[in-house]
Amino acid sequence: MAIVQTLTTTAKLNLLQGALNFNAASFKIALYAEGASLDGSTAAYTTTGEVTGTGYTAGGNSVTVSSVSSSGSVAWVDFANVSWASSTITARGALIYVPGGIAVAVLDFGATKTSSNSTFQIQFPAGDAKNAIIRIE
Repeated sequence: MAIVQTLTTTAKLNLLQGALNFNAASFKIALYAEGASLDGSTAAYTTTGEVTGTGYTAGGNSVTVSSVSSSGSVAWVDFANVSWASSTITARGALIYVPGGIAVAVLDFGATKTSSNSTFQIQFPAGDAKNAIIRIE
């Protein structure tokens, strides 16, 4: 079992079919524990391996698209940071998904991150051609 950071195959297919519009869709982000199994084949939100803890609700939080941009031959999506206030959470990764729909991206934090009655925050990298969490090159 592992968490592998990637844009999911389902998201790629939905992009090609015109069914995934980052400017129009609503997104959520759910947190997952060390033993979760998430990768490119993850097709939809799952509760398997999802964290539990004070200040965390199954399904996670809403996450906002800040912008959809491009420069040269690279296009990207920039997300606003998301947080869980007054929380006690231990997570290794996350899943961005469309509620009631597809899994979009798997995030691997690189190590287990924790909060103890404090704010658990996901800070997304700069929204640009080299750093955005979702880039199409």
